[in-house]
Amino acid sequence: MSKIVVVYHSGYGHTQRMAQAVAQGAHAELLAIDAEGNLPEGGWETLAAADAIVFGSPTYMGSVSWQFKKFADASSKPWYAQQWKDKIAAGFTNSAGMNGDKLSTLNTLFTLAMQHGMIWVSQGLMPSNTAGAKRNDVNYLVSYSGAIAQSPSDAGAADMLPGDLETARLFGERVASVAAKFKA
Repeated sequence: MSKIVVVYHSGYGHTQRMAQAVAQGAHAELLAIDAEGNLPEGGWETLAAADAIVFGSPTYMGSVSWQFKKFADASSKPWYAQQWKDKIAAGFTNSAGMNGDKLSTLNTLFTLAMQHGMIWVSQGLMPSNTAGAKRNDVNYLVSYSGAIAQSPSDAGAADMLPGDLETARLFGERVASVAAKFKA
């Protein structure tokens, strides 16, 4: 079985719920970036030992949170040692807007993975984009690059739509499936 780590920052709990759903689908370990942009003790070693790393950040002002960016910048040490080269990578995000420039955040996560020489896993889900589609359907927001979710700015993390969380869980399953193929 592949060792998968979901490393994420969550400002208000929404991205944490997504991280939990991704981790559930991937049977992954959660690794939270704290409010100061730091990993817990042993966090860098956990990432070095992983077969796959899934990055998660809320979308703030069209990009990752400053806490996630601090983590990404600090990853220059593993980059220099090529510790993450050829590991599986993927990413997810959440914002208040239906669009909210979430693709920009996914592109930032993708670029981080490419800088490290990682292998990116796409969403792999068909979109829910027919006339009969409902907002709570899987991949209703239609992302191919990674998992995305939308949470109204006045709604708490407990109010996230089950369809967005199921999309994240299925994304985790896909990451685990791809990681297993590369581990074999």
